[in-house]
Amino acid sequence: MSLAMVVVSLAVVVVAQDVRSSLPPPAANVVVPQRRVFSSVAGGPIRITGVTVGAVIVEQVATTTLDISLENPGPARTEAELVVPVPAGVAVRTFAFEGAAAEPTAQVLPAGQAGQLYNAIVAKARDPALLEFVGAQVIRSSVFPLEAHGKQKVRLTYEQVLSRDGRRIDYELPRTAALDYDIPWDIAVKITSPTPIATVYSPTHALETVRGARGTVSVRTTAESRCVPGSFRLSYLLADEGVTATLLAYPDPDSADAGYFLLLAGLPPAGADTPRTTQPRELTLVIDHSGSMGGGKLDQARAAALQVLEGLAEGESFNIIAYHDSVTTLFAQPVRKAAPSLRGARDFLQRLNPGGGTNLHAALVEALRPPPLAETLPLVLFLTDGLPTTGVTAEVEIRRVATEQNPHQRRVFTFGVGADVNTPLLSSIALETRAQATFILPGEDVEVKVADVFKKLKGPMLTDVALRADTDGALAAPRVRELLPARLPDLFEDDQLVLLGRYHGTAPLAFTLRGTYLGQPREFRLRFDLDSASTRNAFVPRLWASRRIAALIDDIRQMGADPRQAAASSADPRLKELTDEIVRLSTEFGILTEYTAFLAREGTDLAKRDVVRAEALRNFRNRAVATRSGLGAVNQAMNVNAQMQQRVLNNDNRYYDENMNRVAITEVQQVNDLAFFRRGSRWVDSRLATVAEQTPDRVVEWGSPAFAELVARLAHDNRSGSLALAGEILLRVGDQRVLVRGPGAGQ
Repeated sequence: MSLAMVVVSLAVVVVAQDVRSSLPPPAANVVVPQRRVFSSVAGGPIRITGVTVGAVIVEQVATTTLDISLENPGPARTEAELVVPVPAGVAVRTFAFEGAAAEPTAQVLPAGQAGQLYNAIVAKARDPALLEFVGAQVIRSSVFPLEAHGKQKVRLTYEQVLSRDGRRIDYELPRTAALDYDIPWDIAVKITSPTPIATVYSPTHALETVRGARGTVSVRTTAESRCVPGSFRLSYLLADEGVTATLLAYPDPDSADAGYFLLLAGLPPAGADTPRTTQPRELTLVIDHSGSMGGGKLDQARAAALQVLEGLAEGESFNIIAYHDSVTTLFAQPVRKAAPSLRGARDFLQRLNPGGGTNLHAALVEALRPPPLAETLPLVLFLTDGLPTTGVTAEVEIRRVATEQNPHQRRVFTFGVGADVNTPLLSSIALETRAQATFILPGEDVEVKVADVFKKLKGPMLTDVALRADTDGALAAPRVRELLPARLPDLFEDDQLVLLGRYHGTAPLAFTLRGTYLGQPREFRLRFDLDSASTRNAFVPRLWASRRIAALIDDIRQMGADPRQAAASSADPRLKELTDEIVRLSTEFGILTEYTAFLAREGTDLAKRDVVRAEALRNFRNRAVATRSGLGAVNQAMNVNAQMQQRVLNNDNRYYDENMNRVAITEVQQVNDLAFFRRGSRWVDSRLATVAEQTPDRVVEWGSPAFAELVARLAHDNRSGSLALAGEILLRVGDQRVLVRGPGAGQ
């Protein structure tokens, strides 16, 4: 910030909850960086152009600095004040702005007086948007200037002691959930702890993570998530011996003893255990050199192979298999990485030339057949750029190799190069073997994509992972169900496990996690109370539903593997059952895909279930079942694979269409733990959207006493954000259909 900026340290101003002294009226322009500028001046010229957030967390104490960039394009000097919704328990450290003015001040208003301020701004601006922050504390500043055609920077710093649950520490930065919020936020957090940090996780924003010195981790939001709406939430786990785990739970409001949970687990970072020896890897590179691999693709594959081999640690082992019509193996069995074996690999790769067909079946059989070296983790990187054309070509038979002819449990990471690959087949092979599929679009560099995957496979820490739910040591499958992913992945250095599921009952949940930890069989017992389950954890059921929908879509896509089954899919009762469940989940949670995007289309009547099912069935038959290769298959594979591994919310339901364009859906709004579908100027609660009778039981006018009562009730249930939607709102409150109308309509 400018040296001319006035900076003063402030004593904390905390107004007691029960004090009812009147607050000064809000300024003509109120800057709420989490929402927008609320102005009672005609034209409302002030704009927020960006927000930079830097948070430093030291031993559970967080210091957060917001730098807010403002612009006044108008012809006259104007004034504004800053209003920042914040979590409970914060204390102001500094407030500053550029230029000379009255001495800057800022105070923390607790929830009671914050509500008074929100109401005053809402009434003055005739805009209900701030209602989503009802129940939160607020920091309110003194008035500061914005010169005509000028820019202003405002800095606010506050401190708080973060909440802790076991070994998990949580940080939150309140922000609006509105999809039309397009102000970029750059958020960076530096965490320092005397106890090593096992993992850092955000369910709301994609992160870039860098580990520094022992006990220090820095994260920042990715470029793609700068304009992602919704509060920024972050949790980190303090490392324990072996696996460190925590549980975030959401109680189902419609059930007294059920809900959803997210189990987050991490491992000690490198250097936390001394000494530590990770399980050595055995790598098999399978390279397609059929005729279609000409034009530079084979050169990229060679370069990728050499880069991967150089990345192996001393003592790790490898082999190379090349295939076209036939299969050629470099070594009779995997060999240790050493200078002579690397020379042999270079010579072998250099002699490969493109030509012939694609015998994918034989190559896969050969990759899975030989026994691995003792005490290694066997990995396969399998590259292909075409459909099977020679040998066994039936998709069902090739899939059977991965499921029934993999005695040594090799992990097969598949790479589809270009668009002429069978994407459901490559996805299935990877999924069945605890691996993942990667698709390299025409024009993308094979070497870069392969290297990116291989970097994540560094240092196997916990492999052959299995989870069992227990109660007092006895198997208790009914307590938890629909776990996703169904088959747990291996965990590598700096990896994390994000497991989602549903639970029943109110007693603590207990799990036994088994696997090979640092090369040795280990068992970890985990126990979690459900006392902290909260509807504020609305991201938990939403992430679960997204993964569940993806798993069901994948089941449908795999139905096309058998041509006879695909031809009969129109009458297949299983396809109808899967479709019904996908539509139900999509509607309830507001999670749409390329197959169900029509649910948000104006004119779609969600109450006409037969009509909705028929359109969804057509989409699944024509796209998911029938489209096996081409760009229209690649986009489906990328969408489904990303959704099956989803760890971060996708608020606007972004996906790739069949031309690989990025598409977003704004006619569905996820607010708090509810979803709303836009129908004209009205937002309809998803719980009512499928009901034919939508005549409201009562109408609540904005600003009336009944409206104030409704705000209070929804705030108690962590649902007041529903009333911030622009337009009429039809929502379910208890067993009533309530229509809210007023100044929000058309804004």
